[in-house]
Amino acid sequence: MKEANQEQRIATRRTQILDAAAAVFVQKGFHSTTIKDVARAAGVADGTIYLYFANKPALLLGIFERMKAAVIAEAVPPAIDELDIRLFIRTLLQHSLMGLKGDNFALFRIVVSEMMVNDDLRELYRQQILEPTLTLAETYFQAYAAYQGLRPDQAKLTIRAISGMVLGLMLHHVIGDHMVATHWDELPDFLTELLVQGLKGNSQ
Repeated sequence: MKEANQEQRIATRRTQILDAAAAVFVQKGFHSTTIKDVARAAGVADGTIYLYFANKPALLLGIFERMKAAVIAEAVPPAIDELDIRLFIRTLLQHSLMGLKGDNFALFRIVVSEMMVNDDLRELYRQQILEPTLTLAETYFQAYAAYQGLRPDQAKLTIRAISGMVLGLMLHHVIGDHMVATHWDELPDFLTELLVQGLKGNSQ
């Protein structure tokens, strides 16, 4: 019981720090934010931050780890005998695109800009966020891919092509593409039909 209470306190404090970091990063930007700023927003001593996170990039990664965990928790793989490629693609797009609404767009802009100049953060993001997410999607896609006779490398490329399309749309949004921003909620359905039916199917 004592151990469970300790774990709960640690989880609560970690969440408190990440919430504060996310708010300050959005308000001040990554480079202008200091550990002292995060500690003040979280209502803890500066040194407390370092008990949970090694540095600012670790805080940024922690925020995205939490976002990834929330998306994975909501993702329910379809039963093999009910596998529907349209449902699979829409679910993948829905979770990926809707997970970045609100302040998460600002956080995405921050992490992308930082990854362009921070090799360590880029590698951590690839290892801890991108690769596990792609692996999860590939696991769900395997049954359909095998049924369609796709080679393993083709299945992996398919998932990465969809992921790349999502990433591109996120970049469009954060740089101010009004069309993408206006129709953001429609994108999962629109893109699903585009991928499944092709341009001709969408024009009818």
